[in-house]
Amino acid sequence: MMSAVPLQRTAEITDHSERRVTLLGATGSIGASAIDLLKRQPERYRIEAVTAGRNAEALAKLARELGARFAAVADPTCYAALKEALAGSGIEIGAGEAAVIEAARRPADWVIAAITGAAGLKPTLAAAERGTIVALANKECLVCAGTAFMRRAAAAGATVLPVDSEHNAIFQALGAGPREAVLRIILTASGGPFRDWPLEAIRNATLEEALKHPNWSMGPKITIDSATMMNKGLEIIEAHHLFDLAADQIDVLVHPQSIVHGMVEFMDGSVVAQLGPPDMRVPIAHCLAWPARIMGANRLRLDQMTSLTFAEPDLARFPALRLACEALRAGAGAPTVLNAANEVAVAEFIGGRLRFCGIAALVEATLESSASRGLLHEPADMEEALAIDHDARRLARDLLPEIAAKTI
Repeated sequence: MMSAVPLQRTAEITDHSERRVTLLGATGSIGASAIDLLKRQPERYRIEAVTAGRNAEALAKLARELGARFAAVADPTCYAALKEALAGSGIEIGAGEAAVIEAARRPADWVIAAITGAAGLKPTLAAAERGTIVALANKECLVCAGTAFMRRAAAAGATVLPVDSEHNAIFQALGAGPREAVLRIILTASGGPFRDWPLEAIRNATLEEALKHPNWSMGPKITIDSATMMNKGLEIIEAHHLFDLAADQIDVLVHPQSIVHGMVEFMDGSVVAQLGPPDMRVPIAHCLAWPARIMGANRLRLDQMTSLTFAEPDLARFPALRLACEALRAGAGAPTVLNAANEVAVAEFIGGRLRFCGIAALVEATLESSASRGLLHEPADMEEALAIDHDARRLARDLLPEIAAKTI
């Protein structure tokens, strides 16, 4: 069995060592939180490389401010804009998938993998295969190809640290006892903007309503995933690979206050929890300084908390969570198809071509059709995972008109 995170290297960086840092996905919400922390301690961190999807102007601004050595934009059509924006800076530039992978391979001690979606799989693996510290904020790497990713990271001697607040909480809480004493872990979920909505109202939710998360400030994709609770389903699959736990050892509780981020239950009856404000700077700071600590977000004021509540999730109102749990139990290529179909469905909902209730419906239809076509085999490597991902996306798009019509 594979060991749990961190897949720790033999030589740890001490509290006072300078770290060279690469930010994959620097212009997103995770990148912004990481940059806020980095700017507070410029003497401790040096920026090696930064990347973005297609926002060349924002990337160039960050590269100049941070003194990065290399900047890459994933969209090759944005090369000219990046070149113009960084003219005279001395910063090396690149564009396209190969350039983003080059950024991941540059000599950094610490790489944050914050590229959203399956697009982050190859760059994140490239960083892990250097044997460096990878702060993993891209859950799709593990959902799409968790077994292959963790195997190759372990072979390279990489240290994989979880940035998602829930997994980071579990990582911290696991230190309270031996692994053989762990009964289960509990991931908490805010419940999103529709936590208390009746089923019919959820079915008719608008994009504007789905983007109004009550606690967290995130990008549109992950915010929609939170509204459907698919995000929590993906996190269950991610936790399975990160911590080498069986599906029945991973539970979810809805916790609207978003203060308790994760809990570990031990065989002696103890439940160890990690608490913190709903601020991504907390888990990022933990990963950025690990195994030391640095200042992160504002301190948590427990004396100002009136209550902390927990409840079982309602799978009837949030079928996406059910689908993710079923995909984990099915194993093999089911999680890969689940993720690919969900990315297509969310994009179609954002584009106004699919109703909110159609997101889970399209994912379920894609899983069923993939099973009947024999597409759910275990991906042996990243290339095979991406091939399954590609086929699932094409199938989801083919099924879109039918699902859209059924959910009118």
